[in-house]
Amino acid sequence: MIFVVATPIGNLGDISERALDVLRSVDKIAAEDTRHSRHLLAHYAITTPLIALHEHNERELSKKLIEDGENLALISDAGTPLISDPGYHLVKYAHSMGVPVVPIPGASAVICALSASGVPTDRFCFEGFLPSKSGARANKLTSLQKEIRTMVFYEAPHRILDTLQHMSEILGPKRLAAVAREMTKQFETIRQGTLEQLVHFVAADTNQQRGELVIVVAGLEPQDAELDDEAKRVLDILLAEVSVKQASTIAAKITGLNKNLLYQAALDAKGTDNS
Repeated sequence: MIFVVATPIGNLGDISERALDVLRSVDKIAAEDTRHSRHLLAHYAITTPLIALHEHNERELSKKLIEDGENLALISDAGTPLISDPGYHLVKYAHSMGVPVVPIPGASAVICALSASGVPTDRFCFEGFLPSKSGARANKLTSLQKEIRTMVFYEAPHRILDTLQHMSEILGPKRLAAVAREMTKQFETIRQGTLEQLVHFVAADTNQQRGELVIVVAGLEPQDAELDDEAKRVLDILLAEVSVKQASTIAAKITGLNKNLLYQAALDAKGTDNS
């Protein structure tokens, strides 16, 4: 059996009793960095053997770990495994071999940042780390200009200011956002504002350019969004068969776009306001 165990993202008190029980009872613990994980295990007097499972050995080691037939706990350096961390190949291979995979929930930097951001959380997408090179980062942000869901990013401290400046330039300086830094730790800072305001905030305080960082950015307001070619195609097909109201409702379910945006587009396509 494979247990995917969430561990604290900072404060060592943020671990469940169930997680501790699992870490004590399994045959081995697969950790991204055994040197880092030993501090957590030592804090709770857990002596279960550790094995390193990281991006450089995961494909090769996963098969052996599953075929050994032992109960295994998978942990990352912090938070929930597989979220921008190794473990995917292990879990995928476990499923292919019929080995049960059991999640042991707990801290996640993505969810923690969202919950305290003050940015809409009803729909969101996780984009992980943006490309480190400026040109590639700008291209990625340009591709997200029309995203209407809230977006969550991880970022390295030495790139945080450049990334916020890029976001302000490409997504718009008035776009609502939040930066969450060192969550659950002594110097935790969560600041909400426009991207323009956050650029000034981070630039003015070098302490805000240190530690672990999550950026939460509101999506494009539905009234400012535009339909892409695929959404228009779906809407046109539906309008040939059903009413404007039905077409916009069904199209919203298919595309995930805002129903009001689709309704207005359907009205424009029909050239009427009450179909």
